Amino acid sequence: MKAIWKNQIIAKSDDTVVIEGNHYFPPASVEREYLEESDHTSICPWKGEAHYYDIVVGEEKNENAAWYYPVSKEGSVERVGQDFANYIAFWNGVEVTP
Repeated sequence: MKAIWKNQIIAKSDDTVVIEGNHYFPPASVEREYLEESDHTSICPWKGEAHYYDIVVGEEKNENAAWYYPVSKEGSVERVGQDFANYIAFWNGVEVTP
């Protein structure tokens, strides 16, 4: 799978974890130079607290377009089938494709 924004590959992996239709990429498969920490967070009742990154390519910024769970909430690993802590998912115009 690849995560692409503005014709730039942000992440690439054959080992994503699919949760609720979203591909979560292993941390090592993500090009960190395109990510900037965001102060935004949200809560999932069963996965826990999500933290966000802005994606920056050139002069363009896609705010809160990537998210991850730094700590897997109790019971979520069993539900997913593996630990997904710090795996990164994308949305908001980021194309995720094989």
